[in-house]
Amino acid sequence: MEANSFLRLVGTLAACVLWGPQAHAVDVDAAVVFAVDYSASVDPEVADMQRNGHAAALTSPDVIDAIAGNHLGCISITYFEWSSPGRLRMVLPWTRICGLADAEAAALVIRKKGDTGFGRRGRSGTSVSSAIDVGCLLLGQFEGKATKKVIDISANGENNDGLPVQQSRRTAIAKGYTINAIVIPAVNESPHYRLAAYFTDHVIGGPQAFVMTPVAPSDYATALRRKLVTEISLNSGAFRKVTY
Repeated sequence: MEANSFLRLVGTLAACVLWGPQAHAVDVDAAVVFAVDYSASVDPEVADMQRNGHAAALTSPDVIDAIAGNHLGCISITYFEWSSPGRLRMVLPWTRICGLADAEAAALVIRKKGDTGFGRRGRSGTSVSSAIDVGCLLLGQFEGKATKKVIDISANGENNDGLPVQQSRRTAIAKGYTINAIVIPAVNESPHYRLAAYFTDHVIGGPQAFVMTPVAPSDYATALRRKLVTEISLNSGAFRKVTY
């Protein structure tokens, strides 16, 4: 990556950490970073699907039950949007979720402040590596202990900007973090190419890492809900790829 791009990324990482109130040092069952693609290829339909899908999944009975069924009965989440290096936007700082009321408050912020897919000029690149790097930084500055630490990526394209994604993945895995993904394939995706296979081979990693691929846009919220239940459940089994 060019020096200017690196400096932009460093500055934006610092802004992400300093933005908004910091979470108190409280132990949770899982700390989850939602890293959501808002690059130029994310149109209003996909943006709505991601924003509303995360809000719906977070407040679903399955997820609330999974949170309550863990040892401490609480998780912490943060939500940011990414595109090319230096093009990052914090939507929700670290927020503790211990029940439906907490989840509904966080979901409201995501729905109100999340990307709508309009005004995409200047977001040309898709830097999955930057998304992982920011996720690592956010997990590193998380105050408190978490049995699981997860970077949860939502994307509709492969890494085409910034650092090589394999380098960022290795760094995250070395820190003990898990990188999971939900991928949004193009409607006209070639039968000889599968975005999920790219993410399986090059992006995800760490304990119990997996990729989910919704079959249709209407399946996104369902797949994300099942993904989140798996991520926050301390007794979940390991698997690599699930398609809904």
